[in-house]
Amino acid sequence: MSSILETSSQHWPDEAACAASAAALARHPGLANAFIELHGPLGAGKTTFVRHLLHALGVPGRVKSPTYGLMEPYEAGGSAIWHFDFYRFDDPQEWEDAGFRDVFASKGLKLVEWPEKADGLLPVADLRVFIEPVENGQRTVMITAHTPLGAELLA
Repeated sequence: MSSILETSSQHWPDEAACAASAAALARHPGLANAFIELHGPLGAGKTTFVRHLLHALGVPGRVKSPTYGLMEPYEAGGSAIWHFDFYRFDDPQEWEDAGFRDVFASKGLKLVEWPEKADGLLPVADLRVFIEPVENGQRTVMITAHTPLGAELLA
Protein backbone atom coordinates (compact mmCIF):
# COMPACT_ATOMS: atom_id res chain seq x y z
CA MET A 1 0.00 0.00 0.00
CA SER A 2 1.32 3.41 -0.93
CA SER A 3 1.44 6.37 1.40
CA ILE A 4 -1.30 9.01 1.44
CA LEU A 5 -0.15 12.48 0.42
CA GLU A 6 -3.48 14.32 0.73
CA THR A 7 -7.03 13.50 1.80
CA SER A 8 -10.40 15.10 1.11
CA SER A 9 -13.77 14.24 2.64
CA GLN A 10 -16.99 15.07 0.84
CA HIS A 11 -20.68 14.64 1.44
CA TRP A 12 -22.93 14.01 -1.55
CA PRO A 13 -26.52 14.62 -0.44
CA ASP A 14 -27.75 13.70 -3.92
CA GLU A 15 -26.63 12.83 -7.43
CA ALA A 16 -26.23 16.53 -8.31
CA ALA A 17 -23.44 16.74 -5.71
CA CYS A 18 -21.78 13.71 -7.29
CA ALA A 19 -22.01 15.42 -10.69
CA ALA A 20 -20.55 18.65 -9.29
CA SER A 21 -17.62 16.77 -7.75
CA ALA A 22 -16.96 15.00 -11.05
CA ALA A 23 -17.15 18.29 -12.97
CA ALA A 24 -14.65 19.91 -10.60
CA LEU A 25 -12.21 17.02 -11.11
CA ALA A 26 -12.71 17.15 -14.89
CA ARG A 27 -11.37 20.74 -14.96
CA HIS A 28 -7.84 19.61 -14.00
CA PRO A 29 -5.61 19.18 -17.08
CA GLY A 30 -3.49 16.55 -15.28
CA LEU A 31 -6.49 14.24 -15.20
CA ALA A 32 -5.75 13.22 -18.81
CA ASN A 33 -3.07 10.77 -17.60
CA ALA A 34 -4.32 9.88 -14.14
CA PHE A 35 -5.16 6.51 -12.65
CA ILE A 36 -8.16 6.59 -10.32
CA GLU A 37 -9.41 3.69 -8.24
CA LEU A 38 -13.08 3.64 -7.22
CA HIS A 39 -14.00 1.74 -4.05
CA GLY A 40 -17.34 1.02 -2.46
CA PRO A 41 -20.00 -1.65 -2.13
CA LEU A 42 -22.38 -2.62 -4.92
CA GLY A 43 -24.69 0.29 -5.63
CA ALA A 44 -22.40 2.85 -3.98
CA GLY A 45 -22.31 5.08 -7.06
CA LYS A 46 -18.95 4.26 -8.61
CA THR A 47 -20.32 3.97 -12.15
CA THR A 48 -22.53 7.02 -11.61
CA PHE A 49 -19.46 9.06 -10.66
CA VAL A 50 -17.60 7.80 -13.74
CA ARG A 51 -20.58 8.65 -15.96
CA HIS A 52 -20.66 12.23 -14.63
CA LEU A 53 -16.88 12.55 -14.96
CA LEU A 54 -16.86 11.32 -18.57
CA HIS A 55 -19.73 13.62 -19.53
CA ALA A 56 -17.90 16.55 -17.86
CA LEU A 57 -14.84 15.65 -19.95
CA GLY A 58 -16.94 15.81 -23.12
CA VAL A 59 -17.70 12.14 -23.77
CA PRO A 60 -21.08 12.16 -25.53
CA GLY A 61 -23.87 9.64 -25.25
CA ARG A 62 -24.39 6.70 -22.99
CA VAL A 63 -21.70 5.61 -20.55
CA LYS A 64 -22.29 2.00 -19.67
CA SER A 65 -20.87 -0.12 -16.91
CA PRO A 66 -18.03 -2.39 -18.08
CA THR A 67 -19.05 -5.11 -15.62
CA TYR A 68 -19.41 -7.78 -18.32
CA GLY A 69 -16.91 -6.48 -20.88
CA LEU A 70 -14.32 -5.55 -18.20
CA MET A 71 -13.25 -2.41 -20.09
CA GLU A 72 -14.93 0.38 -22.07
CA PRO A 73 -12.68 2.71 -24.08
CA TYR A 74 -13.58 6.37 -24.67
CA GLU A 75 -11.95 9.48 -26.07
CA ALA A 76 -12.37 13.11 -25.11
CA GLY A 77 -10.35 16.13 -26.14
CA GLY A 78 -7.90 13.93 -28.03
CA SER A 79 -7.12 11.87 -24.92
CA ALA A 80 -7.79 8.18 -24.37
CA ILE A 81 -9.94 7.11 -21.43
CA TRP A 82 -10.44 3.57 -20.15
CA HIS A 83 -13.14 2.56 -17.70
CA PHE A 84 -12.55 -0.82 -16.06
CA ASP A 85 -14.70 -2.95 -13.79
CA PHE A 86 -12.94 -5.93 -12.23
CA TYR A 87 -15.93 -7.10 -10.16
CA ARG A 88 -16.15 -10.41 -12.03
CA PHE A 89 -12.45 -11.28 -11.65
CA ASP A 90 -11.97 -14.43 -9.60
CA ASP A 91 -8.19 -14.33 -9.73
CA PRO A 92 -5.90 -11.30 -10.04
CA GLN A 93 -4.06 -13.18 -12.81
CA GLU A 94 -7.08 -12.53 -15.06
CA TRP A 95 -5.90 -8.90 -15.24
CA GLU A 96 -2.59 -10.05 -16.68
CA ASP A 97 -4.24 -12.55 -19.02
CA ALA A 98 -6.56 -9.85 -20.39
CA GLY A 99 -3.56 -7.80 -21.56
CA PHE A 100 -4.33 -4.77 -19.40
CA ARG A 101 -0.64 -4.22 -18.56
CA ASP A 102 -0.20 -2.56 -21.98
CA VAL A 103 -3.20 -0.28 -21.42
CA PHE A 104 -1.87 0.84 -18.04
CA ALA A 105 1.56 1.50 -19.57
CA SER A 106 0.03 3.83 -22.17
CA LYS A 107 -1.04 7.45 -21.82
CA GLY A 108 -4.63 8.21 -20.90
CA LEU A 109 -7.06 8.32 -18.01
CA LYS A 110 -7.72 4.99 -16.30
CA LEU A 111 -10.78 4.60 -14.06
CA VAL A 112 -11.04 1.30 -12.20
CA GLU A 113 -13.96 -0.08 -10.23
CA TRP A 114 -13.20 -3.00 -7.90
CA PRO A 115 -9.39 -2.60 -8.15
CA GLU A 116 -8.91 -4.98 -5.21
CA LYS A 117 -9.80 -7.82 -7.60
CA ALA A 118 -6.47 -7.14 -9.39
CA ASP A 119 -4.56 -6.66 -6.15
CA GLY A 120 -0.81 -6.47 -6.55
CA LEU A 121 -0.93 -6.05 -10.33
CA LEU A 122 -2.05 -2.45 -10.70
CA PRO A 123 0.31 0.51 -10.48
CA VAL A 124 -0.05 2.97 -7.60
CA ALA A 125 -3.26 4.94 -8.06
CA ASP A 126 -3.01 8.71 -8.25
CA LEU A 127 -6.37 8.95 -6.47
CA ARG A 128 -8.45 6.46 -4.54
CA VAL A 129 -12.12 7.37 -4.22
CA PHE A 130 -14.06 5.59 -1.46
CA ILE A 131 -17.83 6.00 -1.80
CA GLU A 132 -20.05 4.88 1.05
CA PRO A 133 -23.85 4.98 0.83
CA VAL A 134 -25.63 6.38 3.86
CA GLU A 135 -29.33 7.01 4.39
CA ASN A 136 -31.74 8.49 1.85
CA GLY A 137 -29.46 8.18 -1.17
CA GLN A 138 -26.70 10.26 0.36
CA ARG A 139 -23.02 9.35 0.12
CA THR A 140 -19.93 10.01 2.18
CA VAL A 141 -16.82 10.17 0.05
CA MET A 142 -13.16 9.99 1.00
CA ILE A 143 -10.60 10.80 -1.69
CA THR A 144 -6.94 10.07 -1.05
CA ALA A 145 -3.99 11.14 -3.17
CA HIS A 146 -1.09 8.70 -3.42
CA THR A 147 1.13 10.47 -5.97
CA PRO A 148 2.16 14.06 -6.66
CA LEU A 149 -0.32 14.06 -9.59
CA GLY A 150 -3.04 12.85 -7.24
CA ALA A 151 -2.23 15.64 -4.76
CA GLU A 152 -2.44 18.16 -7.62
CA LEU A 153 -5.83 16.78 -8.66
CA LEU A 154 -7.10 16.93 -5.10
CA ALA A 155 -5.96 20.53 -4.53
